[in-house]
Amino acid sequence: MMNFGDALNHLKVGGKAARRGWNGKNMFIYLENGSAPGDTQVEPTSWGMDLISGIDKDHFDTGAEGTSVRLPHINLRAPNGTIIPGWLASQNDMLAEDWVEVL
Repeated sequence: MMNFGDALNHLKVGGKAARRGWNGKNMFIYLENGSAPGDTQVEPTSWGMDLISGIDKDHFDTGAEGTSVRLPHINLRAPNGTIIPGWLASQNDMLAEDWVEVL
């Protein structure tokens, strides 16, 4: 079991997570990378991480030149297989200690 912070860290390395009590088979959240043109300004930090809009540049794919920056976001896969983009955690989700990794 994980808390929400652990679940977020799991998403950041490409994993999927779900609440143990969620109804619905194959219901989970995952991080979808953002997209940024190759010439997007990267902000170096004193701790060695490069950021785009305050987010680690590793969470961005290189997008087509001339396009806008699309920020990374968390999606929810619903039980029927549809994707809900931009899922937002509730207060209960953020305080829960029943997060699990999804394989």
